[in-house]
Amino acid sequence: MYQWTELPALPEELGVAGPFAGVHRDALIVAGGANFPKPVWDNDKVWHDKIYVLRRSDDGYTWNEAGTLPRRIAYGAAVSTADGVLCLGGNDSVDTFASTFLLRWDPSTERIETIDYPPLPQPCVYASAALIGDTVYLVGGQNDASLSSAGDQLFALDLSLKDQPERFRWQTLPPCPGPTRAFNLTVAQHNGFQDCLYVIGGRRQSTSDESSIEFLSDVWEYDPASATWRARSDAPRPIMAGVGIDVGQSHIAVLGGADGSLFFKADDLKDDHPGFPKTALAYHTITDTWTEAGSIPANHVTTIAVDWNDRIIIPSGEVRPRVRSAKIWALERIASDHQFGTVNYVVLVTYLLAMVGVGVYFARKNKDTNDFFRGGQCIPWWAAGCSIFATMLSSLTFTGIPSKAFAQDWVYAVGNFMIPVVAFLAVYIAMPFYRRIDATSAYEYLEKRFSRAVRLFGSASFTLFHVFRMAVVMSLTGLALAVATPLTPAQSVMLMGVLSILYCTMGGVEAVIWTDTIQTVVLLGGAILAIWLLISGAGTDLVGFIEIGRQHEKFSMANLHWDVTQTQVALWVIIVGAIAQNVSSYTADQAVVQRYMTTADRRLAARSIWTNALMTIPATFLFFSIGTALYVFYRAHPEKLDPTVTTDQIFPMFIAREMPIGIAGLIVAGVFAAAQSTVSTSMNSVATTIVTDFMRPWQTCQTEAGYLKAARWWTFAIGVTGTLFGLAFVDPNIKSLFDAFIKVIGLFMGVLGGLFVLGAFSRRANATGALIGGVVGAGVMYWLWQFTSVNGYLYTACGISTCFAVGYLTSLVTGSQASRLDGLTIYTLRGTSGN
Repeated sequence: MYQWTELPALPEELGVAGPFAGVHRDALIVAGGANFPKPVWDNDKVWHDKIYVLRRSDDGYTWNEAGTLPRRIAYGAAVSTADGVLCLGGNDSVDTFASTFLLRWDPSTERIETIDYPPLPQPCVYASAALIGDTVYLVGGQNDASLSSAGDQLFALDLSLKDQPERFRWQTLPPCPGPTRAFNLTVAQHNGFQDCLYVIGGRRQSTSDESSIEFLSDVWEYDPASATWRARSDAPRPIMAGVGIDVGQSHIAVLGGADGSLFFKADDLKDDHPGFPKTALAYHTITDTWTEAGSIPANHVTTIAVDWNDRIIIPSGEVRPRVRSAKIWALERIASDHQFGTVNYVVLVTYLLAMVGVGVYFARKNKDTNDFFRGGQCIPWWAAGCSIFATMLSSLTFTGIPSKAFAQDWVYAVGNFMIPVVAFLAVYIAMPFYRRIDATSAYEYLEKRFSRAVRLFGSASFTLFHVFRMAVVMSLTGLALAVATPLTPAQSVMLMGVLSILYCTMGGVEAVIWTDTIQTVVLLGGAILAIWLLISGAGTDLVGFIEIGRQHEKFSMANLHWDVTQTQVALWVIIVGAIAQNVSSYTADQAVVQRYMTTADRRLAARSIWTNALMTIPATFLFFSIGTALYVFYRAHPEKLDPTVTTDQIFPMFIAREMPIGIAGLIVAGVFAAAQSTVSTSMNSVATTIVTDFMRPWQTCQTEAGYLKAARWWTFAIGVTGTLFGLAFVDPNIKSLFDAFIKVIGLFMGVLGGLFVLGAFSRRANATGALIGGVVGAGVMYWLWQFTSVNGYLYTACGISTCFAVGYLTSLVTGSQASRLDGLTIYTLRGTSGN
């Protein structure tokens, strides 16, 4: 799991224990510490004040002595921040200190600058600290030299307040509910919902008798958002003076620490002491499980592990009682080697080529833009329904929803249950509008209801949304599939983009719809198989699966609070946000509207909408069940979890490593195809709006053949643009594909939904009001995204509300609608005016 290499040893030949250690400006800083001069059993401990800095260059690594600390000091805590290494507390041979200070590396002078920070509320030594966001947390430790003075305190310092002296001070937070402790390990890591503190092990002394020392293995989690603690699973053995660090998105690696087994024998063993346990441990915060993580060549205790250029650095430390080591270890995470296999390759390539073949087949059927954009309006209703389902499903649903349910619960399932509710609006209000005007582009309605300027505004907004949607879908799917195939995320993006461009440019919407239908069958079939393999692989049955999920609150579907910023999103936010998103999608998204315009008549169009709505319910149960089953499976097999794999890669990892050969290749191919389906949908829909909304009104082509040629060229250009954006958007640090996608939807679709609602539900709204409402709505959503902590699920609702309110009020001020409204509002849909 880790590859250990040695960097140049610390210039202090004997090494030190308890140094301040961290990274600033690409330099490793090791300061202070204590050791025993040789012979170690005949001499007293000596404290140090020298600061050493290890720098990288083209020629290798070089140590510099870069100054001294304010005093000889050791056994304090330290965290690396953007401003420097913050050093907290510590002691010397006489005193324990409450002082804190920052060590800043200046490369130009090759010296360390020391800056005083607010002192701790009390002296503290043998504590540990971690950083979450801009806040430093210090947990445990002793008030003086005696272990009996160990406490349970939790202190916090908000570094963002450093320019406000009257507020920049340590705060006392709820203490750790476990026993008092020193020599504990404190690490910050994401728990599936948010970043939390994990306090692990340590030791305590309940009485003045040394034999009463207790070696701790308990684990406590602190949630800064709610200021609450909860107990987690104990470590397999006591961990004292441990060396640990967060790894990946949800692992904590324990790479050193004493277990207390030889604590009372140190004086007898002396130089024969074997050292501390040389087996690494790994804790997974989501499944709350521990597992062994391989052997380690050396176990350094009383030092601080730091991250330096994606490598874990363990600087110096104690290797057995009184003996320090000057060695500096650098660890690199090694991903588990798993071959995709020849059979899976064959299945993957065959499937993807078949999708291109569909495009070739339908290419000859496209005689004009009606064929290319609407399939000649002869698509079966069930195929159109499957295509709507696949368009809304996407590859992100197949990977993002299971990962969301694996890391959290079923809260977001409620959002999908709103789709049948919104289907009534789509069938009885939106679809009749579009069928009445025989729309090729959804935004033709906006011109008839308001003006050509509003139509172009809506069409341009849709175009921007789907270019970004393509990029997000390809980049995030590429990241998710990187663990299942030998392809890098960038290579996956290129593969998806090129194949989508090929069959979509040739086959038009008919090719898109039929490939959507095929991939719907493949993905749903693969999902059912995955559920069975997950539950049986966990060594349980359906009843046991449900019971484990219930015990760990994985089926929770409602958070009853009113906060719009919490990571544990409120039920009302889900309901309101989902209704708004689906209103926008099913009434104002060309990609969906175009599907129910491919059928022969209104009755068949309604069937396609209901087909999608009804398929959504069992699919929701299926995909959220996969997430819970993944939790049950990996809780039973924590050794199969790979720290190099992100939470969003958890299902692709299971597919590649646990599914039967051939089936794995087919499901991976299905995920690729699902992404291609989403991308090709966007390509065809955007090309439709550009040709229909921007080219035809100005008669830029002389013949229908010219428009068909333009449609293909625009499809190609949009595909290339989206693919290039997809390559630029690849970001492995994204915590949740689902959350990222929800934000992208919200930022754009609120305006489109708002314009439709404004036009359909108001007779007074005019073009000026619609334009101003749209612009203000877009501005409000951008403000929510950049400057607030409002949950992204509410963006669309806020956009619709703002667009409607501003548009309506502006229309009242600027005058009533001048054009005829027959069939363009809910009041005049049947040709009659309303009051």
